[in-house]
Amino acid sequence: MSVSSPAIEPLRFRDALGHYASGITIITAQDQDEPIGFTCQSFYSVSMSPPLVSFSVMANSFSYPKIRRAGRFAVNILADEQAAVSNAFARQGADKWREVDWEQSPLGSPIIKGSLHWLDCEIHAEHAAGDHLIVIGEVKGLSLQQAPASEPLLYFKGQYRSLAEHSAA
Repeated sequence: MSVSSPAIEPLRFRDALGHYASGITIITAQDQDEPIGFTCQSFYSVSMSPPLVSFSVMANSFSYPKIRRAGRFAVNILADEQAAVSNAFARQGADKWREVDWEQSPLGSPIIKGSLHWLDCEIHAEHAAGDHLIVIGEVKGLSLQQAPASEPLLYFKGQYRSLAEHSAA
């Protein structure tokens, strides 16, 4: 016996999901000579063997088709002092790279300096899921930055947060 449930209101659904704290990443790639990137909080590990990670992106994303064409991407895990970087990469059409120091990863994707860590990935699979795409990448390289004083940039209830503000309380 199936029980039907009332429709979930999109704003209420978004508010409920906002109560789940997440880290902030910037997904980057190099499309010919152009660096591409966008802010992403829907990033997670998938498998240890082989090493797989995943992120979700809007199906109508401006940036993702260029990343797909590149066939590879980097995941830049942001530090708590990089909220301005996150905001810049969350905007479409702006010059996201204007004030960002970066270098190329071994696979050729942009690595944002000051990030806690980065993962260098090749696209492994892609799946349609509602109004998003789930992208799975195979990790081919990574770097743990030597910035022990830094903490991750977090997002919770519509605001940036840091571990430091909670441990001080």
